[in-house]
Amino acid sequence: MILTIASGKGGTGKTTIAVNLALSLASQQHNPKLLFLDCDVEEPNAHLFLKPVIVRREEVGILIPHVDEARCAHHGRCAEVCQYHAIAALPNMTLVFPELCHGCGGCTLECPEQAISEVSHTIGIIEEGRAGAIDFAHGVLNVGEPMATPIIRQLKRRTSDGYDLSILDAPPGTACPVVESMRGADFVLMVTEPTPFGLHDLRLAVQVARDELDLPVAVVVNHDGVGDMGVDEYCAAEGIPILMRIPLDRRIAEAYSMGIPLVKALPVYRDQFRKLLASITREVGA
Repeated sequence: MILTIASGKGGTGKTTIAVNLALSLASQQHNPKLLFLDCDVEEPNAHLFLKPVIVRREEVGILIPHVDEARCAHHGRCAEVCQYHAIAALPNMTLVFPELCHGCGGCTLECPEQAISEVSHTIGIIEEGRAGAIDFAHGVLNVGEPMATPIIRQLKRRTSDGYDLSILDAPPGTACPVVESMRGADFVLMVTEPTPFGLHDLRLAVQVARDELDLPVAVVVNHDGVGDMGVDEYCAAEGIPILMRIPLDRRIAEAYSMGIPLVKALPVYRDQFRKLLASITREVGA
């Protein structure tokens, strides 16, 4: 099963849920074959809690166009087919904007003069290793690079390696990196907080996962006990199950600030996270 853990906004505890679910399952006597992917490639932080031993690094790049001006006829066909406006055709020059290029290769295919070739442009790295019984990988986007999705796409290739459970810790929000983290998942677990801001962004995230990608969705309410009942009322009205609640607890915050996972600071939560996966499994099979 591929499980994506997402949230409409940052700071709801998405990584806390993902990390502690993985640790709870890995500590069982008969633990499943686990993969953890930190897809928040702009600010990955799961490694601070899982503390994996990194054994391999690989660069991630996209192919961007290189124009041979000696062969270019400057008719602008390349610019016409580029929906991202990464190429501008001037009367005597063709300009390429690498930061806008999505590496689709359309300009290369459409150039009658074959004046465009493709060169690799490195946008980040993937690091992989092992944290106890958990296979781990995360992506790191280079500073200044705008395109996170190619790294996430390359990270996700590891989910096809025969794992019983792949946990994908998605970026916050609802933009393209989040959509890529959700795409192909069997289930999306939304982590929210019971506040007006949490509800607003939960609605947006559910719209992406359930309405746009047609994926089953459930909710974990973190910082339970603050705010209002808006999240509960919304989930009830939309038929979205709330599978777990974690109270606002100073002990949890203190452990988090020191990089100590919840299930190590408060072992009683291990069973709750195992029950969470059991509930998800039932939802997937329903």
